[in-house]
Amino acid sequence: MPVFHRIQTKLLVIAAFTSALPASILVWQQDWSLMLSSAVVLLAVTLILLLTHLLLQPINQGLQALESGLLNFKDGEFSTLLGYKGHDELGGLCQLYNETANKLRQEKQWIYQRELMLDKVLQSSPQALLLIDDSQHLVYSNQTARELFLKGQRLQGSLLKDILATAPEALGAALSHGKDGLFSFEVADNEVQTWHLSTGRFLLNNQYHHLYLFKHLTRELSRQEVAVWKKVIRVISHELNNSLAPISSMLHSGQVLAGKLDEPRLARVFNTIDDRIRHLSEFIQGYGRFAKLPTPQPVNIDWQELINTLKLQWSFQYLGELPQLNGYADRAQLEQLLINLLKNAHESGSKPENIEVRIDLSNEGQQRGHIISINDQGKGMSETVMSNALLPFYSTKSSGTGLGLALCREIAEAHQGKISFYNRTQGGVSVKVWLPLVS
Repeated sequence: MPVFHRIQTKLLVIAAFTSALPASILVWQQDWSLMLSSAVVLLAVTLILLLTHLLLQPINQGLQALESGLLNFKDGEFSTLLGYKGHDELGGLCQLYNETANKLRQEKQWIYQRELMLDKVLQSSPQALLLIDDSQHLVYSNQTARELFLKGQRLQGSLLKDILATAPEALGAALSHGKDGLFSFEVADNEVQTWHLSTGRFLLNNQYHHLYLFKHLTRELSRQEVAVWKKVIRVISHELNNSLAPISSMLHSGQVLAGKLDEPRLARVFNTIDDRIRHLSEFIQGYGRFAKLPTPQPVNIDWQELINTLKLQWSFQYLGELPQLNGYADRAQLEQLLINLLKNAHESGSKPENIEVRIDLSNEGQQRGHIISINDQGKGMSETVMSNALLPFYSTKSSGTGLGLALCREIAEAHQGKISFYNRTQGGVSVKVWLPLVS
């Protein structure tokens, strides 16, 4: 029998018993005194109330427990269980509630763990992420976005227009247009960064939101650019080698024939041709080394030992104290990089005593590393030279190959680092090479 039917039956019994009281009281009034009859009536009413309370108390307790549990459900709290253990329909209902609460609590914990994992992935992503609602308020941002827009400060709750007010002009324009595509802007040390913007719009909590994803493509575009140059160099080297081989063979045959003739001018001609062939072969080999730079084999670098080795080849002044933490790079490639930079510093017109080297610990975003600075007081660089200095084949020297700085950039980027140039206020150029502790 359903619980409510049982309650109804019990209440009908009580009502019938109560309705019979007046007739009983009339009979008692005939045989007993009025005082005794009143006491009996009071006792009967007390018994009725006590019986009603005893019958309804378990039901009231069960209903109150269910009400409390449902209020917890409403507030999103699933950890509270009901203690009603009656062996009736209401007890079964409470047991079902407890099973449902256990299931919902497990689901809530699983969702919470997924949210933590998703937030961890988004916060560690190299892509900058902004989520903005229709009222133009920022709802969510990751660490990369905070570094990009406000140097790590909190963005949540800010208006989009306030964020754009402090952002680089090109970055603000790209975000305002809200269209997918590439854009570039200049940051510190005359470095130009290239980013790609992806946009999306979706419905969340019955409100439209706008998602903006910024992907840093400077390094990727640089790699693609270097890959194209390497392909060009390999093609040119192949064709030149194919031509130099028969020329060298014919030159040798010509020298043999010329030896039988008494003509000194032929010897000078053949010597000049041989010298130019040798020079061209060295030129091709140099570019071949750039195009086939081996994968770095990083080891711990003792800075003092490296500085001592460099001073045997080029003179310079070391500034400050050496970092106590060792570097981490391919020893041969790092040495080649620094030799090229010191050579350029000496060829810049700077006095040797004005060439300076400094090594410091420095963080790039969240990654720890070392920054190597090489300063001179030469003629400096124009904007055109600075923007093209790292390109293969580009050189301002009449006898230059345009290989040195391009090789420096290739070595730095092969170590997941970077190289940058900027003119010093006191004259000359400062070159900074940043290398991470772990490639």
